[in-house]
This record gives sequence, C-alpha cells and structure tokens, in this order.
Amino acid sequence: MTGEIVIALLAATVQSGTPILFATLGEIFTEKSGVLNLGVEGVMILGALAGFVVARQTGNPTLGFFAAGLVGSLATAIHGMVCLWFCGNQVVSGLALTILGTGLANYLGTTFIGTAAPGFTPFAVPLLSAIPVIGQIFFQHDPLVYVSYLIPPVMWLFFARTRFGLGLRAAGEYPAAATAAGLNVRAYRWLGIVGGGFFMGLGGAYLSLAYTHLWTSSLTAGRGWIAVALVIFAFWRPGRAVFGAYLFGGIMALQLRLQASGTQLPSSILLMLPYVLTVIVLVLSSWRKRTSDEPASLGVNIAPAD
Repeated sequence: MTGEIVIALLAATVQSGTPILFATLGEIFTEKSGVLNLGVEGVMILGALAGFVVARQTGNPTLGFFAAGLVGSLATAIHGMVCLWFCGNQVVSGLALTILGTGLANYLGTTFIGTAAPGFTPFAVPLLSAIPVIGQIFFQHDPLVYVSYLIPPVMWLFFARTRFGLGLRAAGEYPAAATAAGLNVRAYRWLGIVGGGFFMGLGGAYLSLAYTHLWTSSLTAGRGWIAVALVIFAFWRPGRAVFGAYLFGGIMALQLRLQASGTQLPSSILLMLPYVLTVIVLVLSSWRKRTSDEPASLGVNIAPAD
C-alpha cells in the first residue's frame, strides 16, 4: 500500500509540475535572447483564460491549447514594444504585464467562474505504460504531459545545433558583436519574447484544460513567479528545468494530499511550502552562479539605432 501511495504521489508530481515546466521553458527561451520578462504570471493566466474560452466555445481543447499560446505571444509582444521600441525598463515592464494580465483575466473571466470546459483526459501510452513503476509515473497522463517531455530536448538542440538558436544566444550574450557579425539582434530578441510567451501561454492552458477543466479566479496561484525563480535554479538550461519543475510539482502535490488527509497542520502553512522552497532554491542557486549559463547581456537594452 505504501508503494502505491508513493507512485501516486510521483505521478501527481509530474502533473503538477507540467504547467510550471512550460512556463519555465518559455522564460528560458526569452532570457536567452537577453530580455528579462517578469510578466510570466500575467501571461500564464491570460493563456489559461484564452484556452478555456476557446475550448468552451468550440468544444475543441486542442484549438484552445494553441489559442492560449497565441494569446501568450500577443501579451508578451506588449513587453517587446516597451523594451525593444522604447527601450523601457525591462523589470518595470514585466511587473506591469503581470498586473495587467492578472487583472484583465480575473475581470474577463468573472462570468465563467465555476463553469467547465472540454479538456484533455489521461490515456496510457501503449507498451510504455506497462513498464513497472516508471510506466505508472510517466506514461499514464494527458497528451499535454507527453508534449512537455519533448520540448526540453528539442529546445536544447535548437540552442546548441541550429543557426537561429545560436543567433538567439548571441543576441543575449554579446549584442554588439552579434550586430557586427551581421545579425539582426532586435529580430532575434523579438523571436525570444514572442516564442517564450507562446510557451508561457501553454502553461496557463494546461491549468484550465487539463489540471482542473474549470475556471476560477487567480488560477495560476503564483506559478509564474515560481517559473521565474526556476530559471535561475536551472542555470538557464532546459534539462535542469525539468528537474526543478517536478521538484516544485512534488511539493504542491504533497501539500494537497496532506490537506486531504486531514493533517493538523494549518492550511496556510501548507500553502506556503512551494514559496518557501522558492526562496531556498534561489539562495542555493546563488552559490553556484559561476557555473550557470546566464546570458551576459540579460536585461540590457540595445540602442535604438541597432
């Protein structure tokens, strides 16, 4: 019985960590181009609402999922205009995007509170789901979880082996040198911003179309901020982001199960656990900053004439 409980908890860890993984990968993609986006929370909740509404109106959750990604890209394009056209402060712009996205989604989603929409349901992957323990943990989920397995290696290949990926990294490392080499740094940063926003929107859609199938206010519950912290924990590496996302997903799954089991711990303490872990992760990550892949020009605007 104990083994079954552990396996169920680990499977819930994967599910709980998936929206955080999507958002973290999106922020890594953006920051690799040299742009800091603290608006992940706002983008995620806008994507969650867009995916929910489109799925509800069309009856097609797949269409809602991609609509969420597009809305995420459009939302981050606002950040791009501020940072790339007007050379505004990236920190302030990102915070404003979080406030705007959270407020707008909660306002527009008021009429949908408590309602359901068609979503994704779990299915077992043939053969792989039959593997003892591993199959139960990783291969009995909804399709979006399986999509999340593919993105980190594909993103790593993009950064390490493709011309566009290397150009994106160059824009974040040494924009002046990249410009001298004939690269359009502004275009690459636009790619980083809207591409990262697409993944953030997908992370929000997972919450409304796979995790809950319902709409509630403040559905993201701070997951966007956790994603921002996880980028530092992952040292800007997609592979490490998987471990970090599942670590936080495990804490979230554990606190939900502790509440359901009738533990005597106050619920407020349990709800604090993921965010306490965020602080601990940031402190521990700062000790190994020299080994990270942080872009050298992260948060530094390029000159208007570039």
